[in-house]
Amino acid sequence: MSLPQRIPFNRPYTTGRELEYVREAIAALHLSGNGAFTRRCQAWLEARVGCAKALLTHSCTAALEMAALLAGIAPGDEVIMPSYTFVSTANAFVLRGGVPVFVDVRPGTFNLDPGLLEAAVTPRTKALVPVHYAGVACEMEPILDVARRHGLLVIEDAAQGLLSTYQGRPLGSFGDFAAVSFHETKNVTAGEGGALLVNGDEWIERAEVLWEKGTDRGRFFRGQVDKYRWVDLGSSFLPSEINAAFLWAQLEEAEAITRERLRIWERYHEAFAGLESRGDAIRPTLPAGCVHNGHLYYLVVRDLPTRTRLLAALAEQGIQALFHYVPLHDSPAGRRFGRAQGNLPYTQMAGDRLLRLPLWPGMDDATLERVTGAVHQALNEARGEAAPAARRPAPSRRSPQRARGRRG
Repeated sequence: MSLPQRIPFNRPYTTGRELEYVREAIAALHLSGNGAFTRRCQAWLEARVGCAKALLTHSCTAALEMAALLAGIAPGDEVIMPSYTFVSTANAFVLRGGVPVFVDVRPGTFNLDPGLLEAAVTPRTKALVPVHYAGVACEMEPILDVARRHGLLVIEDAAQGLLSTYQGRPLGSFGDFAAVSFHETKNVTAGEGGALLVNGDEWIERAEVLWEKGTDRGRFFRGQVDKYRWVDLGSSFLPSEINAAFLWAQLEEAEAITRERLRIWERYHEAFAGLESRGDAIRPTLPAGCVHNGHLYYLVVRDLPTRTRLLAALAEQGIQALFHYVPLHDSPAGRRFGRAQGNLPYTQMAGDRLLRLPLWPGMDDATLERVTGAVHQALNEARGEAAPAARRPAPSRRSPQRARGRRG
């Protein structure tokens, strides 16, 4: 008996021009950072997000670390953030001696609950860090209001948020700083990579110094000084031109990639429309004014044992589904370096019950039907019922995978 063909959680997408641009970078004999492809990518981000300055980094983690340096985080400074996020969100500030203060999230979006911020602010609070989970916008208006009233910086963790918007504005354009990711699992990828987005002219000069290992090298190349020197803190944050060349091919197709991911997201959402009324699972919800980018699709099932059985049932059919974060406040380092503001019940719910489904450009209807059918079957078996016929996803439009390039 042959095993079913495996459906991976993620399949890196390529547009077909990545190798061409990598060869171009090699031919230009500039392989280190801050070459022509780096500048193209940065200009694209500045134009699309509307930030004052974009600086490519070797990871989103590096961009968050730069933001912590720019924010002047010092030992004992408190930084309010969700617990349901990747460890880099907290680590960037802990490295400077900061104390993460973890607040709960809203059910449905699993984004920071703005109504809990006021109670978490203390005289030591320095910054708020909203995380746009799954490419769905946090409710930025009340977050910015709290920041203004208390004189706090806002640092957006927009790792998953490229080309998503809130109230018509791109994610990454609201905070003093923002960090985006180009990791292999993101919509637009460089394999590894990220960018710091700076939204105020007053921060640009120091951001460039930090980016250039603490030197005024940028001013030297602009002819503003006759030699460059060590003038501040900094580190090696730049990606290579190889990564930037690969990324440029992706950015050229960013809108098409986003449309394709949204196509798949909508098919999932339609196929699982009946789960909530039966009490089997909760689907994602979108706040008013949010246009998301289809970064990932998840379900929140009834309890941890149900999720464990569902993951095992899907794995038996060759389908790689995954849970997501272990809440930071409930992790060994989270208890050591930070503190929780309250009990965080919805964060714990996400940690125990959220399950992510495969989503990548080029998933065809047969693959989608196989995944949705397997989910329906497993959930019905968990209720002790016979599995009904799965809802068939509607026929799809041509994807950029088929129309424009090859599968990565």
